[in-house]
Amino acid sequence: MRNLLVPPVVALLVLGLPGLANAGPGTVVPVAQTPPFVDDPSGVPPNSNADDPAIWTHPSRREHSVVLGTLKEGGLAAFDLAGKQLQLVAAPPPPRAGAAPGRFNNVDLLGDLAFVSDRGRDRVRVYRVDPRGAAAGKQVLTDVTAAETPRVFSATEAEVDEQRTAYGLAAGTDRGVPLVVASRRHETRLALLTPVRTGAGVSVRQLSTVDIPASFRLPDGKTWTPCAEPGERPQLEGMVIDSRHRVLYAAQEDVGIWRIPLSAKGFGQPELIDRVREFGVPAKYDEQTEECVPDGPDPGFGGKWLTADAEGLTIADAGEGEGEGEGQLVASSQGDSRFVVYDRVKPGKVLGTFRVREGHGRDSVEHSDGAAVVTTPLPGYPAGLLVVHDGERKPVATDPSGEELETTGFAYLSWKDVLASLAR
Repeated sequence: MRNLLVPPVVALLVLGLPGLANAGPGTVVPVAQTPPFVDDPSGVPPNSNADDPAIWTHPSRREHSVVLGTLKEGGLAAFDLAGKQLQLVAAPPPPRAGAAPGRFNNVDLLGDLAFVSDRGRDRVRVYRVDPRGAAAGKQVLTDVTAAETPRVFSATEAEVDEQRTAYGLAAGTDRGVPLVVASRRHETRLALLTPVRTGAGVSVRQLSTVDIPASFRLPDGKTWTPCAEPGERPQLEGMVIDSRHRVLYAAQEDVGIWRIPLSAKGFGQPELIDRVREFGVPAKYDEQTEECVPDGPDPGFGGKWLTADAEGLTIADAGEGEGEGEGQLVASSQGDSRFVVYDRVKPGKVLGTFRVREGHGRDSVEHSDGAAVVTTPLPGYPAGLLVVHDGERKPVATDPSGEELETTGFAYLSWKDVLASLAR
């Protein structure tokens, strides 16, 4: 082997010790996992809530590839291939008393630049990944965000504090033009942005917007609007850009998955390629429980595979020599803690599903928000790596009174195991 300085834990994975074995039809066991994070002032860092990952592949030393993960108020973390935390970048503090602090929601990569949606302050933050820092296991990320980077959606700073801000995020290119798409929290709007390099760093400039439908005409002639808290619209979060096919896939949480043609000139006509099971089911908001409750029978217009929320999306490229343009679209079916794998070039065609169960001292995955995959062979991951958010990390942290605290993390899966596990 060329790489002799493989970190010890990764070296064990390369030798094929427990963790890579398929867990049976429709299930996968994690190869590794990150430390747990706790959404509480007592957490380290405080108020950390894992959400969305991205994977940076080292250009020459694959063993030093890095996984990035957003932790909301906890900031942005960098991990090695064994899940060890290498660095933590703090989210910005509130700019003034009473204002919302930075809150990092989604992350995606373009080359060595990581773009992060700061939903707390309605900005896109930008960090450079340093290959030398990654190889040394030291500082991986450097903040290169321009000081005067504009708000994504809000007209004023006062409007930022209403928190209808940049939420989901995906990055890609259109024939060499770098693009970033952001969704708006509690709204159906998507913004198309392009990075702009300035003397002060990297900013973004808006190119276009599109509003995804908020109400739908059903086959029985009725109009259905997904239930939400008063004043909120059916938002989108999980997104991925398929640069090769010039398409954006966007998950509208209570609706399904949209396929939207995308270019540097703007968005094309959105097409709903799969629906959540709850699509068309009448429901109403209960003020006492602060939840939506059924308000009539299921008319049967929903899909078969996704249980709301439809969440994290990522694309696995089959790579050169294996059918150019082929691959898979992976979606998180958050409501039933399952992942759905679609054919990349045949929109809506399901190849199979899988769950992530516990095993070999690692936890199962529930209610996943975000996902990221690379199909480059990495140490311990012979066909590539899939990283997914775990919304219910166990064992659950507790406060001094014994009350359970929200505990989350990220799980690392062998893409080879995933493909071998798919069940219909």
